[in-house]
Amino acid sequence: MAVHSVTRKTQSWYGESIGILILDAAYPCVPGNVGNATTYQFPVRYQEVRGATSERLINQRDPALCEVFVEAALELQSRGVKAITGACGFMAYFQREVAAAVDIPVFLSSIMQVPFMHAFSGGTVGIIAANGACLTPHHFESCNVPGNIPIAVAGMEAQTEFREAILDEKGTLDSAAIEREVTEVARKLVKDNPDVRSILLECSDLPPYAHAVQAATGRPVFDFITMINHVQQSVTRKAYSGHM
Repeated sequence: MAVHSVTRKTQSWYGESIGILILDAAYPCVPGNVGNATTYQFPVRYQEVRGATSERLINQRDPALCEVFVEAALELQSRGVKAITGACGFMAYFQREVAAAVDIPVFLSSIMQVPFMHAFSGGTVGIIAANGACLTPHHFESCNVPGNIPIAVAGMEAQTEFREAILDEKGTLDSAAIEREVTEVARKLVKDNPDVRSILLECSDLPPYAHAVQAATGRPVFDFITMINHVQQSVTRKAYSGHM
């Protein structure tokens, strides 16, 4: 048997490789959502960022949130996770500050996949965001997305069920209705931008509908889950087994 040592005295349990910073919000997170632990084939650890509401992060871009994001990330690091992600693509706003504050990899936003998507498929990268009007150059710059990558953005903010259930937190969520809404937004995105070769679902609430978006558009679809699974594999490599 191998001999193991304590990693850090602040760690009382083991096996959670991915830590997830999650907003101070209250709405149903269905399977497939970043905020639903059954989405993953491995254990994850959540840390709520107190006071980080959708309004303060997405609409206000409140710089005062930086401190609580760093505090929450440090808590996850102290509990032994190997990498830290987010549960809202707009957390990109604090990617650099959080990454500088901890000693483990940080990938707060699904937007970080844009350079790979462009290299992978060429053309224009289509992005479906929770609120397309609120995405700024700073969000992309913080994720090291070069300015020469062609991007087309469509937002979900005008879609009734998505807006009321997620942005306004009415307390209920009609998953079938949101699937219809995001699929229609995706179809229009591709129709208006036929050079879109791949689609990113920026919002952490949209991965449950990635299959429907792909069926409707025929494009490769990326989201938080593709990114989290990729990082999970890289920080928990396993020995291969088989035969020759």
